[in-house]
Amino acid sequence: MTRQVFNPYLPSCEYIPDGEPHVFGDRVYVYGSHDKFNGKYFCMNDYVCYSAPVDDLKDWRYEGVIWKKSDDPVKQTCLLKQMYAPDVVQGNDGRYYLYYFFGNSGTIGVAVCDTPAGKYTYHGRVRYPDGTLLGKNRKEEKDIVQFDPGVFRDDDGKIYLYTGMAPKSATVFTGMRTPNKNGAMGAMLEDDMLTVKLPLARVGKSTHCSKGTTYEGHEFFEASSMRKFGGKYYFIYSSVKGHELCYAMGDSPLGEFEYKGTLVSIGDVGLSDKPLNYLGNTHGSVEYINGKYYVFYHRQTNRHCHSRQACAEEITMNPDGTFNQAEITSCGLNGGALIASGEYEARIACHLLTDKGVRFYTMKTPKGRHPFFTQSGEDRESDGDQYIANFGSGATAGFKYFDFKDNKKITVKVRGKACGIMTVRNGLDGETVAQIGIKSQGGGIEEFGSELKIDDGKGSLYFTYDGRGRLDFISFVLE
Repeated sequence: MTRQVFNPYLPSCEYIPDGEPHVFGDRVYVYGSHDKFNGKYFCMNDYVCYSAPVDDLKDWRYEGVIWKKSDDPVKQTCLLKQMYAPDVVQGNDGRYYLYYFFGNSGTIGVAVCDTPAGKYTYHGRVRYPDGTLLGKNRKEEKDIVQFDPGVFRDDDGKIYLYTGMAPKSATVFTGMRTPNKNGAMGAMLEDDMLTVKLPLARVGKSTHCSKGTTYEGHEFFEASSMRKFGGKYYFIYSSVKGHELCYAMGDSPLGEFEYKGTLVSIGDVGLSDKPLNYLGNTHGSVEYINGKYYVFYHRQTNRHCHSRQACAEEITMNPDGTFNQAEITSCGLNGGALIASGEYEARIACHLLTDKGVRFYTMKTPKGRHPFFTQSGEDRESDGDQYIANFGSGATAGFKYFDFKDNKKITVKVRGKACGIMTVRNGLDGETVAQIGIKSQGGGIEEFGSELKIDDGKGSLYFTYDGRGRLDFISFVLE
């Protein structure tokens, strides 16, 4: 089969959320935090990096570990020592600077490297001109607990930092004792890449200051990211809804910014009147790559919010500079529909739900009838075998899109003890194109097939199981 790329676009055993894409030279690099499979908390692993040629987004390469927890010299009082969402910018000296939030320090660390994905070395902590660490100045009205740093280099060489978290109420998560009422914070950096220039700026609106503004209902929560397209500045962030990546536009890098809309929702909320996929937080940004715009985000797996995976979609910009919300798909960065021939893993489903709806994944793992993406064994960096587990009666997995041509047969590969019918439709509420009888004995992987009646052209497949028992949905084959 011709080489293709799917969502998630990295290996199925890789859990990299919070992806910040950047084009450096002729490659696009993705920097994110690093979850552990079935981890009990967010961001438990060291930072790694992946990259791809700008003219071939199907060819992702593992660049290795670029920064370890043990590389940071600041003593942590917390046991978890999580490294949250980072970002990277190329400085005016040609070197690359990694900004990160580590443990419960409440401050932003900086590391530096001569190449985009080499081994970074410690550079220092972001600070005020007097040496006070950013996030520790109680006298500065706009200073806030730091979180999820985003960095941006403007066309004139000036470099800016954006950080912050703004829950509706106080949270122990970042050591906050009172809510951050300012929203996100922005500041210009000095040439040393550590010192902020005053005054600090308020960027974006939190729930505490959004009344009467366009932000209402989509206020800033976390995940600050800045981009510039066509002379306009785009402040990109995760909203208080969690499942959506939003953006605001302005005429300068420190605002004012006006909320403009949702870039992507991991449940297609906004494109559908109901969530079509299990929800949870998402984080990412937009990058212009080889003549097209792409939005990078992450999805949830394993019935909780601690094992998230990188996804991406092409996104359309309108003549006025606004973006249309991207729909989540299985084909993502493929540059078009997938070839409707051969075997496809069930893990590339873009929609996963039941006849009772979906859940919003938090730190707790819900039990019961909900299907979920998972893998066998422990956390690892190779030999992925992800599949959909707990696929019981009323569960649906949707895959978009395929380029159908003379297809006559479909086969599913499942595992588990179950007896029922797998109905295949050409859309969530579309026409039935196949009905596959399932009578699985509970041993290893078994195959069941039927005739496929579907029109040629671009289309989708939605698999719904009805019957007794629960299945592991491994894959399907199109002929």
